[in-house]
Amino acid sequence: MQAPKVGIVAIQGDVEAHAAALRRAGADAVPVLRDKDLDGLDALILPGGESTTIAKGLARLELYEPLRGFIAAGHPVLGTCAGAILLARRVLNHPVETLGVLDCTAARNAYGTQVDSFAATVDPESDPAFAGMRCVFIRAPRLSELGPGVEVLMRVDGEPVLVRQANVLAATFHPELGDDPRVHERLLETRAR
Repeated sequence: MQAPKVGIVAIQGDVEAHAAALRRAGADAVPVLRDKDLDGLDALILPGGESTTIAKGLARLELYEPLRGFIAAGHPVLGTCAGAILLARRVLNHPVETLGVLDCTAARNAYGTQVDSFAATVDPESDPAFAGMRCVFIRAPRLSELGPGVEVLMRVDGEPVLVRQANVLAATFHPELGDDPRVHERLLETRAR
């Protein structure tokens, strides 16, 4: 059986760490910098980084509409940290243009600056599939005003840190920074409802 092909928007962020996590989950990583790079992909990752830089890159490369079309076609997508911001319908703290495919509000840098980065274990009431998972937060956003179609899969200190809406997954942390492939495996299992 052929491994799934997962695109990683390669404008900025830890593309290599996501590629390694995808290999651990049994998938092949493909960098995405042009609309034709989306052809034949099974899923897509919008990595963390700096959301303003990534948003400007998406505009410069004319990727907003192709990405919206890819997601609307039902392909699974995972946004991590800045990627989660770019999936949200609304952004606080210096808004950027987003794809607007996740019914929530994302507050940029809600946990503080780089020096406020931290790691924490998921709350026990999170989806049992993620029990004991350690999450790394770096200038992380906070998700709020979740729409009725948004399911919370993981919480840390009561805050939603991994959510799903149909084929869209968003993590406010960096699941690629470690050797736990469960978030990437969930991406590969995700299909639109």
